Amino acid sequence: MIFFDRVSKVYPDSSIALENVTFSIEPSEFVSIVGQSGAGKTTLLKMFLAEEKPSQGKVFYESTDVHTLRKNEINKFRRKVGMIFQDFRLLPDKTVYENIAFTMEAAGRPDHEIEADVPYVLELVDLSSKIWNFPSELSGGEKQRVAIARALVNNPDIIIADEPTGNLDPMNTYDIVQILKKINDLGTTVILTTHNKGIIDSLGKRVIAIEKGKIIRDDKDGKYFA
Repeated sequence: MIFFDRVSKVYPDSSIALENVTFSIEPSEFVSIVGQSGAGKTTLLKMFLAEEKPSQGKVFYESTDVHTLRKNEINKFRRKVGMIFQDFRLLPDKTVYENIAFTMEAAGRPDHEIEADVPYVLELVDLSSKIWNFPSELSGGEKQRVAIARALVNNPDIIIADEPTGNLDPMNTYDIVQILKKINDLGTTVILTTHNKGIIDSLGKRVIAIEKGKIIRDDKDGKYFA
């Protein structure tokens, strides 16, 4: 479980990024976090990943306050989270296979697991035919599929997809959302941040809406905005 307990974040210039935020996310849940730019979505994610500390309140993963973890414990915790970004963040001089393998190598996975698991996750995102291509040879949608495969390959408990369709056309957006739903159906918790009203309205999943650092709505089967 993820639990934000009365979390606030005030920056040195006195700007308020989060104000008294409390919510929980259950294992295997699919939650969309929505709000305009500057609403606090990115700060909220950074709080969970222990990249920034709250000014007040606590952030728990399971029974642990993530901001009490030592540096080596934080690294271990972050391996439980797979990140997907809007700008893909692929290594341009490495093939699709090598991009994913690199993530496994960084986690200390042995060669035989890399050789088995990279093709498996590429099949999951329907990209097996591109295994030896370089990022420059891929479309935007294909790059994002590689990014999803990379996020999945170390079997994380949680996938965080931060505006994953922001650079994609409607068809590729639909495909990426279907992959995220499939990942969730397999038991992985998915946290999606997006501005895309169409995605949220089509999902029929829980929606947490943030405005000016406050949660203004938390609906189990939500739409973007009423």
